[in-house]
Amino acid sequence: MKSCFFKENDINNIDYKDVHVLSKFLTPQGRIISNRRSGVSAKMQRKLAEAVKRARFMGLLPFINR
Repeated sequence: MKSCFFKENDINNIDYKDVHVLSKFLTPQGRIISNRRSGVSAKMQRKLAEAVKRARFMGLLPFINR
């Protein structure tokens, strides 16, 4: 089983402005990778999804990639 990326790097709050980290958890089509594939804990997966959605709304991340 993979370990949580955020707990390994001692990240408690996921910032929506940190697009480099958020893009690691997106597929090439722009979808959020599930926590089973990424190894992120359930609590951090919820925070990650919230941050990605905020970044999309602010225009920092695309909704879809074509």
